[in-house]
Amino acid sequence: MDERIKVVVDDAIPFIEGVLEPYADVVYKGGRDICREDLLDAAALVIRTRTRCDAALLDGTAVKFIATATIGTDHIDHDYCDKRGIVVRNAAGCNAGGVMNYVFSALYGVASRRSIRLDGSKLGIVGVGNVGSRVDRVAGNLGFKVLKNDPPRMAAEGPEGFCPLEYLLHNSQIVTMHVPLDETTFRMCDDAFFDNMRPGAIFINASRGEVVDDSALKRAVPKLGPVIIDTWNNEPDIDLELMNMVDIATPHIAGYSYQGKQNGTAASVRALARFFGFDKLYEFFPKTEIESLEAVKLDLKGKKQGEITSALQYNYPIFTDDFMFRMDPAGFERLRSHYQYRREFYID
Repeated sequence: MDERIKVVVDDAIPFIEGVLEPYADVVYKGGRDICREDLLDAAALVIRTRTRCDAALLDGTAVKFIATATIGTDHIDHDYCDKRGIVVRNAAGCNAGGVMNYVFSALYGVASRRSIRLDGSKLGIVGVGNVGSRVDRVAGNLGFKVLKNDPPRMAAEGPEGFCPLEYLLHNSQIVTMHVPLDETTFRMCDDAFFDNMRPGAIFINASRGEVVDDSALKRAVPKLGPVIIDTWNNEPDIDLELMNMVDIATPHIAGYSYQGKQNGTAASVRALARFFGFDKLYEFFPKTEIESLEAVKLDLKGKKQGEITSALQYNYPIFTDDFMFRMDPAGFERLRSHYQYRREFYID
């Protein structure tokens, strides 16, 4: 493509500054600050979840391509974009490793603090897409008995390997949420959901805040075991009462690994490059310039729970994130935008 285009980019997306400039006029702005006037002559938009892409933002603009450096796309009005012919691309699976790391660091961390034995526990995964599948694989390697609920996959693949949600909730000592946000999952974690969970069961939400009814969760906390929340309703103005009731509270950073951010930016740049014909960027991937952030493999086979806990906390000391958030919950967005990306670990 010979004609230069204008691209508006969320300035919190890492590794992207300077990449598109040889091919486009690039404007960087905070995701919440991007407005219609910025897009009147812009052909493309590269965002995260903080930019709501709908008629109010896009009507009358030149935008024909949107890339979101996230797995979720519920911040984009797909019906509107389809009608306008705006192509939308996401970064499916980009943060799966980081979220998997979060789940197991948090799980073993709270189990250690609350003196909970995890041996032989049933771990229920609600939503078995890219993230849920990673959690499934690692849980099996660590000796958990895994129950899985995913209605779309069960409809497409058959019932083998999946179970109804009610059965999963009745039989799992740990329930971890990895569903996308849509009309079928909005507020799915309601009073009936928590009533079906076992007393003392651990609850983890690192999917979307809106899948949980906050009031129902607060009513359920006395019955449940440890509760771990990374994603919240009304971010960044979250329910502080709920935050003070849970065992681990973090500001939507479960997927904030160094590798996850590389993957997300690479997916967005590659998609934009292919759409506009920037052939030199078709295989773009940010370089890892910090050796200490290279992903590391953990061999946890045959290890006792205490040894596993120590290894996980060494590689991701999750209670530091919890502490920093509790010290400054009003700094939700600042903590996210200035987060020190952690390296991922792999577990065989």
